Order: sequence, then structure tokens, then C-alpha cells
Amino acid sequence: MKRVLLFALLLIMTTLSAIEKREFPVDKLKEQNREIIKMVVKEISKDLPQKVDKYTIMSKIRDENLTLIYTFEINTGAKSDESVIKEDKPRMQKAISRGICQSSKRFLEAGVTLSYEYLSASTKKELFTFTMTQKKCKELRYD
Repeated sequence: MKRVLLFALLLIMTTLSAIEKREFPVDKLKEQNREIIKMVVKEISKDLPQKVDKYTIMSKIRDENLTLIYTFEINTGAKSDESVIKEDKPRMQKAISRGICQSSKRFLEAGVTLSYEYLSASTKKELFTFTMTQKKCKELRYD
């Protein structure tokens, strides 16, 4: 899996270099990035579901155009979905946004949007979704 991700990042870096030099048409570069995203989804999906921490499991990854969408399920224990949304969303939004901006710079620089959706493990109800782009990272000064 590490080799596929390394290959994907190398292709994205090459793409960025080509954009700067204006060697390739933008539509061809976007198509190349779509293919890279499909490879990433295929490779990561092989190891799912995967435990992230004692409360969280990454259950799915998918792509929509130039967006990678990660789905996580949270074991909220005795907390209701509503209290998790109210109490935990602001704290998690800040931490997740900063983490995405710092760990996924190459994807963001290549025009890939990253979206993290969180579901309740017991009810499967969506608790929150955080979507990040390179522009949002710059606005939040997490770049």
C-alpha cells in the first residue's frame, strides 16, 4: 500500500511541475489525477475496515470526481448522537482540518478535495463531515 501511495504522490508532484511549466492541458492533468485517486481508493479499501483509535474505525473510502471521501464510524458509547454533534464537532473540526492540511498537502496542491465523514457506529447517522481544499487550508492558515 505504501508503494501505491508513494507512486500516487510522485505522479501528483509531476503533475504540479507540469502545471507550473504549462506542459500539459489542464483537462489531461485532471484526468490523470482522477486515475490516481481511483488507485488510492482501490489500495486503501483492501485494508478496511481499519481501527483508527479506541473509538473510531475507518470503514470506507470512495471518490467522487476529484474528491476523496473517507468514512469513519465513531463508537459514541452512552452519548447520544445529538450530544456528540453539539459537544464534539467544534473540537474535532479544528483538529481534523489542521491534520488534513498538514498531512495531505500534495493532494490538496494537485486540486484534490478531501472529505472526512463521521457516522455513529450504532445508529449509522451522520454526525458531521469536514471537507478541505487547498484554499480552505490557506484561509485557516494551516498550510
